[in-house]
Amino acid sequence: MTVALLTHPACLDHDTGPGHPERAERLRAVLAATGEDAFPALLREAAPRATAEQLEAAHDPAHVRHILSLAVPEGELAALDADTIVSAGSVEAALRAAGAAVRAVDMVMEGAARAAFAAIRPPGHHAEPARAMGFCLFDNAAVAAHHARRRWGLRRIAVADFDVHHGNGTQDAFWNDPDLLFVSSHQSPCYPGSGAASEQGIAGNVVNAPLPPGSDGEAFRRAWQRVLLPALDSFAPELLILSAGFDAHRDDPLAQLELDAGDFAWVTTELAGVARRHAKGRIVSLLEGGYDLAALAESAAAHLHALEAALG
Repeated sequence: MTVALLTHPACLDHDTGPGHPERAERLRAVLAATGEDAFPALLREAAPRATAEQLEAAHDPAHVRHILSLAVPEGELAALDADTIVSAGSVEAALRAAGAAVRAVDMVMEGAARAAFAAIRPPGHHAEPARAMGFCLFDNAAVAAHHARRRWGLRRIAVADFDVHHGNGTQDAFWNDPDLLFVSSHQSPCYPGSGAASEQGIAGNVVNAPLPPGSDGEAFRRAWQRVLLPALDSFAPELLILSAGFDAHRDDPLAQLELDAGDFAWVTTELAGVARRHAKGRIVSLLEGGYDLAALAESAAAHLHALEAALG
C-alpha cells in the first residue's frame, strides 16, 4: 500500500503580496522536491473543495460564512490581520487546502493509501474556531479530525504538531474534547505566544513541549521521546494527523531553532511507529510552515521518504 500526495493548482493562486513569507514559491519548492522522478511510487490526486458543512464541524458558522464571502478584486490584496493577507484566489485555495485534508482522511480510511501528505497552502494550525490568523484561514487539521469523526465514526483522534510555531488554533479547537489529543513541540517565546506546558486542556488532552530559542535536534528529539510520544502512546489514537511544519529548520528566517532535515525524518519515523501501534498505520500529514525554500524542500522530501520507508 502506497503513500498519497494531494495538492491543487489553486493553492498557488493565494497571493499574499511582495515580501510575504507565506508565498506561492513555498509550495512550488515542495512540489519540485516531491516530483515523480524522486517519488515514483506516490499516488497523486487533486484536492477537492471542502464543503461548508465540513468546515463548520471545526469552525463557527459565522467564521466560515465570513471567509467564504470574501471578494477581493483581481490584482488587489486585503488584510484580515497584520499577518494574514488574502487575494482573489485565497478562498478557493483555502477550500482546496481543507478539502485535501478531508480527502486524505478518506483515502487512509478507505485503504487507498496507508498515509497521505497534503502539499497545500494556506496553512491552518493558527486559525481559531472563530478567527483567521497567522497566515491561516481554516484549521485544516481540525477539519480533518472532525471529518474522521463524522464520516468514519472514529472516537480517538490525535494531532501531532512539529511546526516551530505553536498551533493555537488546533489547541483551541480540541481543548474541551477529551477524545481529541493535541501534542506540540514549538519554540517559546515565539509567535503566537501560546503553548506553555501548563496548558493542558479539559482532560490532559493538550500536551505542549516548548523549546527555548537555539534548541537543537537533540533537544527536539528529547522532548518527543520523553513527553510527546509517550502521550500519544497513552492516548492510543485511531487516526494520527500531523501538522507538518518545517520552520524549525536552522535556516528558517522566522524562528531560532536549530533542526535539520534528519530531525524531521526522525520524528516522522517515530510518529509512524505510533500510527502502526494504535491506528493501523493511518497517518494524514498536512503542510504547515517552512519559509526558507531550500530547507523546506529538503525537509518535506525527507518527511515523505520517511513516511514511505515506514508505511509504504
